[in-house]
Formats: sequence, C-alpha cells, structure tokens
Amino acid sequence: MKKPLVGAFLSVLLLGAGVAPAAAAGTTDAPQVRAKAVNFAGTVALSNCSGSVVRVPASQPDDPALVLSNGHCLETGFPGPGQVLLNRSSTRSFTLLNAAGSGVGTLRASKIAYGTMTDTDVSLYQLTRTYAQIESSYGIKALELDSARPAQGTAITVASGYWKRMYSCAVDGFAYRLKEGSWTWKDSVRYTSACQTIGGTSGSPVISDTTGKVVAVNNTGNEDGQRCTDNNPCEVDENGAVTVRKGINYAQQTYGIVPCVGPGNQIDLNRTGCALPKP
Repeated sequence: MKKPLVGAFLSVLLLGAGVAPAAAAGTTDAPQVRAKAVNFAGTVALSNCSGSVVRVPASQPDDPALVLSNGHCLETGFPGPGQVLLNRSSTRSFTLLNAAGSGVGTLRASKIAYGTMTDTDVSLYQLTRTYAQIESSYGIKALELDSARPAQGTAITVASGYWKRMYSCAVDGFAYRLKEGSWTWKDSVRYTSACQTIGGTSGSPVISDTTGKVVAVNNTGNEDGQRCTDNNPCEVDENGAVTVRKGINYAQQTYGIVPCVGPGNQIDLNRTGCALPKP
C-alpha cells in the first residue's frame, strides 16, 4: 500500500499555509492538453491519505454525500483479509479542496458506509451534509464514478488531496490478481511509469482525462522490487505466473461500486449487479 502518513506538518498542508515538498515538485510536470480540465475541486485530504467527494449517476442533490478513499486508510486500521465494514459509526473529518488545491472547508462523516481490503481496497464514508449543501456552501460539485470499466490506454490523472499534487499517465493494463502481503485484489489498474505516486496519495481519485469521471482509486505500488510483500505487490495471472514490476504503481477500479449504491446513497450489497464483498 502507499503507506498512510501521519505527520506533524499535516496542518500546514491542509490549511494551505505553506508549500509541501511534493507539491513543489509537482510544478515541474509539463502541462498537457486535456479533453476535460482535471483539477482538485471535490478532492479531500484525510489525516493520513487522500480522497474525493463522489456520486454515482443516480445520486440526487439531497442525498448525503459520499467520500471515496482506500480501505487501508480507515481510522480503524487495515481490515483483515475477508473483513468488510458496513455502516460503522464515524466522525472523521475531511478537508475539502477547491480547483486550485486550497482547503475551503471541513466535511465530517456520519459513518463508514463501506470498507474492505478484500478483492479491492476501498472505503466509502457517508457525510453529514448533502451534495446540495456542499455545493451551496463551497460551489464545489462531487466527482462522478464512471459506471464503465476503463480501457487500456486511457489517459488518467491521479489527484492527491493530501499532497495537492497531480500525476498524469495512462492505464498501462490490468493485473488479473494483485497480491500484497496478506491481501489480494482483483483486476487492478496498472499505471504507465509516469505516475510515480508516493505515500499519502493513497485514496486519490483516478480521473479519466476524457470524461472527467473517476475510474479507479489509487492504492499501491512496488517500491523495492520485492515479490508480493507489503509495499511490494506482485501481479499473478490466470495461470499463477508471478510478475514483479519495480517502481510501477496501481489502483483499484471503481465501476463495480456503482451498482451497490441504492436510493438515498445507501450501500446495498444485495442489489442486482453488486459484486462487492459482503461481511
């Protein structure tokens, strides 16, 4: 996993009172022409990770908003293999960013609507405010989860609210299974080498440059070239063959979340088409 961070300098990052080293480094990236203007609006900073305010196509303005991040970013610690958290009380706070990456307000969770590190690495928090209330207060709309699977070659941007930094690359391909320590994830997105994500980028939305929609959530990378160990995931194909790609980073697809969100933005794992792991 892209290790969650807990630093004494976090308050500086969240309040925008200074420029973090990684944010400064990000200014060296050459701008690219994009079909959609990808920016930080709707992203959030957690205490140790990144995230985003998201909606599914059927979400309504008066629905309680959702925040997407990683399962390994949960304040309750890493869920064990096979463990699923559903509708757990939470008062976690999130710093909401505007397009320029400045913190404009604090959002608060009412519960962990869903969280797991089995098959995928995802957390969804339900907030105390609706989409309409957030837009009214801050002029910021939620990012939409794409209901379609991304294609190989898709140009993407990983937008980290924690670091206020963007990483631009493309979908290089997909790992049938991605194994890291005790956890195994299915059909993971593999980035091209340009996305050199770091600790703290965990939970960042992976945004299609074509549609502006979220297609995945950033979660890990092979740091040292080790085989299938913590912070060194390996790819396992249908025949069990293992491939190690040092320095390559990965994300978990999010289109599978869409069928699991019912009326009122409630997570319903029994809905038609929902294949997220159950408790």
